[in-house]
Amino acid sequence: MRTYLYIFLLWVAVLSTAAQNVNDLQLQQQQIEAELKQTQKMLKETKQNEKATENKLGLINQDIRNRKRLINSINNEISALDRDIVQLGERRGQLQTELERLKADYARLIRESHYADIKQTPLMFLLSSSNFRQLTRRIRYMYEFQQYRKQQVAQIERKQADIDTNTQQLNARRQDRNKALKTQEREKENLARTERKQQKMLQDLKAKEKNLAAKQKKQQKKMDELNRKIEEAIKKQAKTKTSLTKEQKLVAGGFEANKGKLPWPVEKGFISGHFGKHQHEVHEHVTINNKGIFLQTTAGSDARSVYEGEVSACMVRGTTYAVIIMHGNYRSVYCNLSKLYVKEGDKVKTKQAIGRIYTDGDNDNKTELYFQIYKDLTLLNPSLWLAQ
Repeated sequence: MRTYLYIFLLWVAVLSTAAQNVNDLQLQQQQIEAELKQTQKMLKETKQNEKATENKLGLINQDIRNRKRLINSINNEISALDRDIVQLGERRGQLQTELERLKADYARLIRESHYADIKQTPLMFLLSSSNFRQLTRRIRYMYEFQQYRKQQVAQIERKQADIDTNTQQLNARRQDRNKALKTQEREKENLARTERKQQKMLQDLKAKEKNLAAKQKKQQKKMDELNRKIEEAIKKQAKTKTSLTKEQKLVAGGFEANKGKLPWPVEKGFISGHFGKHQHEVHEHVTINNKGIFLQTTAGSDARSVYEGEVSACMVRGTTYAVIIMHGNYRSVYCNLSKLYVKEGDKVKTKQAIGRIYTDGDNDNKTELYFQIYKDLTLLNPSLWLAQ
């Protein structure tokens, strides 16, 4: 009995884990699908023409990455459902075997019991007792036998109910698998179509490589100038601030404790430019060296503080602004804002909107935030600090 109980509990645990995995994968797919919709929205915001631009290519590349993630998640779901179907099928076989055994035991019980001989005349069985003591024993025997029969019948009914439940679960898993297979095929077709679009756009851009490379160098020069101004502002702040207050130390400790868990400085979007040195997506011989990360989002989006702190500087760069927020000896920097909601000296909370992100009409309506994190005078990789 203990062995049967152990096997049953082990099966329930395995099945629950499998179901949880399927549910987790389906939630993951919903999140990726939401990201795909966001990228599609950004593509619609680009200038509505067939002209190939680096911005369009970047969005298409992100779309491809998301579709590959989605297909991989669907593959994992199908594998999990296959395992689930096998386990449910095996369990159904076990339940059916156990049901047949219970029915056979019950039939043998009726056939071999002494009570079977007196089934039609229980009263005669009692009246034929030789004395009162025997009568009492026979009454007790009949009662216990009836109870045992009821237990056997109840066991058979429960086992049949388990089989019915198992059959429903098995059918549901098979339906989920068929649905996942259809979604997989559709997404593979979407991926192939997007990859063809990517290759065509890449060829068009490579045909204009000289002009684009010159434009990239000009943009890099502007970014270098912006980075220099930010570094100068932070150095100036560090000189005037020799030690942290007790409150600032608490804020710095909280900021540090949240490494890898900080909210994104944009509500929705993706990293369109990674930290550090890497090869340009179009120009093979051009190396980009980012001092922060770029986060692309939809037009009209706000930048928001990744942690509580104090606005230590608001800087102007042409027609856009940059904001530095101090978190003790840590600082977060938000660049490319068209409008500010804060001023120097303001205390801000986590996720508080600090400014509207600039939408560049001269660059295919691109809406992109440039984000940095410093510890004292040391530049850090923001990707390692934001929640994944």
